[in-house]
Amino acid sequence: MTVRLYDTRTASLTDLVPITDGKVGIYVCGPTVQSSPHIGHLRSALVYDQWRRWLSYRGLDVTLVRNVTDIDDKILVNATGAEEWWALAYRYELEFTAGYNRLGILAPTYEPRATASIPQMQQIIADLIERGHAYVADDATGDVYFDVASWPSYGELTNQKPDDMAASADADSRGKKDQRDFALWKGHKPEEPASASFPSPWGDGRPGWHIECSAMSARYLGQHFDIHGGGLDLRFPHHENELAQSTAAGHAFANHWVHNGLVNVNGQKMSKSLGNSIYASEFLERARPLVVRYYLGSAHYRSTIDYHDGALDEAEAALERIETFLSRAARRLEGTRFENDSVEIVPADFAAAMDDDLAIPQALAVLHDAVRAGNVALDGEDLEAAAAAQGEVLAMTEVLGINPMAVHWQTAHEPAGAALGALVEKLLEDRTAARTARDFAAADRIRDELSAAGIQIEDTPTGSHWSLES
Repeated sequence: MTVRLYDTRTASLTDLVPITDGKVGIYVCGPTVQSSPHIGHLRSALVYDQWRRWLSYRGLDVTLVRNVTDIDDKILVNATGAEEWWALAYRYELEFTAGYNRLGILAPTYEPRATASIPQMQQIIADLIERGHAYVADDATGDVYFDVASWPSYGELTNQKPDDMAASADADSRGKKDQRDFALWKGHKPEEPASASFPSPWGDGRPGWHIECSAMSARYLGQHFDIHGGGLDLRFPHHENELAQSTAAGHAFANHWVHNGLVNVNGQKMSKSLGNSIYASEFLERARPLVVRYYLGSAHYRSTIDYHDGALDEAEAALERIETFLSRAARRLEGTRFENDSVEIVPADFAAAMDDDLAIPQALAVLHDAVRAGNVALDGEDLEAAAAAQGEVLAMTEVLGINPMAVHWQTAHEPAGAALGALVEKLLEDRTAARTARDFAAADRIRDELSAAGIQIEDTPTGSHWSLES
């Protein structure tokens, strides 16, 4: 078994060879909790959940760290007199967590907040100053900057030359030797709340954005770890700056860099100026969370998803085909036993796709092929083949986190779905009573009414069962 991934740093597919045999450490840049999450945030978290699930299936012990940036310029700006910055950050953090939970995204092994690692950040800054790669501004502001010119490898992640780069916009220009230099420590400003200031050898202040992730990744995974992940929009300047400051401080840092694609809406990038941002809470009301997970996780993780009207309907139809087969198989195979029917192992073609840079579109094609084969086997009363297909489908959907029979999704039905189920079940009871009384006209009428409403009825030896037409 060899898992291959696309390494942004080398711009090539490469084998994943864990630093420690049998273990993988992944650091993912999590949210800056300045406002409500949008669907791009959900997609990014889902991508690394998929990576984690597959690597775990492959027998690796995965440690996944996803941070929370809970102090930042925009957090301070968005806070008001009625709500402190830390309260605003925590309120939005809860929104992110709620969205992750509804999509069945596994909780990270560790989820550190930036404000809990200030001493570790200050230690890296001190090391950089001592090594000649950072300097304290000479204007008594307490600002500390990374000296880009001192690090010849700067730009290697994004294949850029420092001379071609624009000025860094992550801090005021005050005290900079070079406009490309970026902030490691930001001295306290009079207009900022005192609670957002921490003591340091260079004066009271707070960390720059980039140093936060360098410190948290080293604290929880060590100075050398396997994979650093995040959205494609973080490659520059955030990840470029992380790489520069960590390696300049003497850390081996990440072996591989993985970046997920973004989410567009009707061909346009989401932005507040265009007014086309779709927030997570709104999106999760447009369809069942299981459908949203299927949709956001069905494209290749490096590709851009272009959301359009009807996309969730397509995902719903695809999921219903899986659900219908698993329901049919569970009913028809109840009480039957075959030699290998308890072994839920993904097919070789599915595994090959997942090993190949997490090629989920190809893996889903294998999944739906198994669903079709299973339905054919059920129709032909080949129960052993149906049981084999059932096991494969359950294994594949479990790995992808979309097993509709899983407890998480069984307990997460929307109230409307429960109400529909109750109504249909009552009509099926009436139809069964009519057939028992040999009132076939009434029984046929109920069946026709349900069919007209898009509900299929399947009569089996164990009773009548229903499903929505796909």
